[in-house]
Formats: sequence, structure tokens, C-alpha cells
Amino acid sequence: MMRWLVTGGLGFIGSNFIRLVLRERPDLQIVNLDAMTYAGNPANLRDVEGDSRYAFVHGDICDPAAVARAIGEGVDAIVNFAAETHVDRSILDPEAFLRTDILGTHVLLEAVREREIPRFLQVSTDEVYGDVSEGESSESDPIRPRSPYSASKAGGDLQVLAYWTTFKTPVLITRGSNTYGPYQYPEKLIPLFVTNLLDDQQVPVYGDGMQIRDWLHVEDHARGIMHVLERGELGNVYNIGGGNPRTNIEITRILVNDCGRSMETHVKHVVDRPGHDRRYAVDTAKARAIGWTPRVDFEQGLRDTVAWYRENEPWWRPLKSGEFLDYYKRQYAHR
Repeated sequence: MMRWLVTGGLGFIGSNFIRLVLRERPDLQIVNLDAMTYAGNPANLRDVEGDSRYAFVHGDICDPAAVARAIGEGVDAIVNFAAETHVDRSILDPEAFLRTDILGTHVLLEAVREREIPRFLQVSTDEVYGDVSEGESSESDPIRPRSPYSASKAGGDLQVLAYWTTFKTPVLITRGSNTYGPYQYPEKLIPLFVTNLLDDQQVPVYGDGMQIRDWLHVEDHARGIMHVLERGELGNVYNIGGGNPRTNIEITRILVNDCGRSMETHVKHVVDRPGHDRRYAVDTAKARAIGWTPRVDFEQGLRDTVAWYRENEPWWRPLKSGEFLDYYKRQYAHR
């Protein structure tokens, strides 16, 4: 039976990926290595804890000993979700992003090289391309990261590609667009706004809210990663996008309406964050050429996501306390 090591599998996309693999690949075992930082939530995979094909290892990808422990006798692939991912937090504390997204990636690459692991997939982001005023970013475009977060992810990507060029380490990279769906920590736009609105609180919209993002359902993102891992050509980058460009204010309006609130009373425009990219868009032709395509209709997926947070208050309410409240105050009080 094949074994895959998934790092950061207690996070949003990682946990959905693990659930998808266990459901659709009965001949696979999953080892999940996670440092259990604030966004690594054991509740995200409570439903698979009893599966004999799933094993959890508590550890940090920056620690070679923890990585070796998770690899054990060997694995057939490593999929690296482990990362600091929130742009706002990267502005408050850039160093944490450099450590995990760059040093951690290096530790994993060394393990792949030394243990001759057949495949390594780096989960990256469309934000490494920087602001895209028109058209779509293709995988061959130069990267121009503009935030500490996207710069740290770009640094990881460059290491991955350098290992391919220098050592022929068997690597792949996926760059996903803005992802939404169940089990997302409530600091990102959609889960933050939905949970605030359900609590009859205002939502903070940066600037005029006209920033454009391409929205991708988490199951489509997870399926795209699995598809690239199994069918992608080594040494290559693949964009994974939903083809659903929307302004932030448009998303806000949908969420406000779905939660039965009012734009006049529940939306607060706040000072924009520094260096806020205006638009992202990716060309997904390369991923589609190897057979992947998004399946989830955006409007239905967003309605289902709102319903999930409405029906799973015991999951998100404990998260919006303690550390989260301290972060929220630091991030928005001065705005």
C-alpha cells in the first residue's frame, strides 16, 4: 500500500485534501505531520481519526528529526501544505513566515533528496505573481510578490525549482487561487465575515472593496493538487484556479444577504492594508490539459459554505477567542 506524507494536514486545505484522498484512494495511507499552530485544528479531521489508513505525527517541518520521524520507513510522496498563510499576519510578524515557508521547505527538500522520495509537491499561491492589472498569470510569468507572505511563498517556490535544476529532485508546484469552503480558520474574508454576521457584528471591508480575487472551492483545490501529484510532469508548476473573479464588495454583499443582514448597518469600510494587491487571475490551461477541471458551481458553493458555518457553530466559536481576539484587535482596532 502506498503512503503519502502530508504536512500541515490539520489546516484548511490540508484537512480537506486528506479527507478527499482517504475517500477516493482506498489503496493509500496518509501520514499527517502538523505543528498544531493556531490554525492547525485537530477538530478538522475528527471524522477520520479512526481510519486505519490515517496516522498523525505532531511536529514542525523546520525540525529535520520530526520530518524523519514522519517519513518513517519511507513514503511515496510528500505534499507540503505546512505554511503561514495570512497576508495580514505577515505584515504584523514577517519572521514567522520566513521560517516556515522558506526554511521548512528547505528541510523537506533535503529529506526528499536524501531519502530518494519519488515525488514532492509544494502547495503555493497565485499571490506570488503579484498584482495582475489585466489578463491572467501563466506558469511561465515572472513572480513579483508584494507582501511578506507572498514573498515567503515565492522563496519556497524558488528553492523547489532550484532543487529540480541542481539535483533533479522530483518536484511539482501548484499555485492556487483564493480558496473557500468548510473548516477555514475565521481570519480569512469569507469565514470571518460569515461568523461576524451570524453574531450580528460588522464586517471590516478594506478600502473601497473593489479588489478582485478568483474564488476556488476547497474540494476543487484539493482535487487539483491530487491530480497534479499523480499526473503532473516533474519540474513543472501548475495553476489551480476557479475561474470565478469577484470583487471583495460583491462577495460581502452576497454574504450579508445570505446571513439576513444589511449593507448599511453591518459593513464598515476600514483603511486598506499596506501594499494590497488589486487583482489576481491565473491561466489554468496547463492543469486542464492533464485532465483537471473545477466542478463546484461558485454560487452554490458559497451558499453551501455559509450553511456549513451556520450549522457548525461548535466548530468555529471556540476559535474566535483568546489568540484570535488579540490578533483581531491588533489588526482592526486602529483602522
